[in-house]
Amino acid sequence: MSSHILHPNVHLGADSTISEFVILGVPPQGHQSGELETWIGARSRIRSHTVIYAGNRIGANFQTGHGAMIREWNEIGDDVSIGTHSIVEHHVKIGNGVRIHSNVFVPEYSVLEDRCWIGPNVVFTNASYPQTPDTKNNLRGPHIMTGAKIGANCTLLPGVTIGRNALVGAGSVVVHDVPDGKVVVGNPARVIKDLIDIPAYAK
Repeated sequence: MSSHILHPNVHLGADSTISEFVILGVPPQGHQSGELETWIGARSRIRSHTVIYAGNRIGANFQTGHGAMIREWNEIGDDVSIGTHSIVEHHVKIGNGVRIHSNVFVPEYSVLEDRCWIGPNVVFTNASYPQTPDTKNNLRGPHIMTGAKIGANCTLLPGVTIGRNALVGAGSVVVHDVPDGKVVVGNPARVIKDLIDIPAYAK
């Protein structure tokens, strides 16, 4: 008897591995089991207690840590890793080569472009004024551009853009857009230098 659950209409690519207690293709509210297609690419590795809802399109070489949760209708590229106990809500776009570490929260309508890196315990937000009559009509997740890096324990406010190859220092609270190639730290986060001023990145 299998220890994982695959709902109907889940398409799992060749040479993929599913660990114990994984659930794939969970129907979102208002839909029946198997009503929405779920695609997960070849050579994926989905570790124990991960839950992936229906309607996702996920590329090859995908992997999760233990207990990851991925809601419905996301677009996820190739070579993406989502760490243990991280949550990706619905209508999120994730590019190729993205690394999301453990205990990260990515809310609806966030965009993570290719090769961005999200450290552990990072929290994205998408509601500027929670519990107002128009909250659900004005959700805007952060936009993380190609190659940007977000350090551990950062908080990003709704709709902020983190520029290409920018670096957000650990523990920062980002309330404004971050320009391409800049390093920001603090609460509120402020620019302190260019990324190329850091010897490790200047090579």
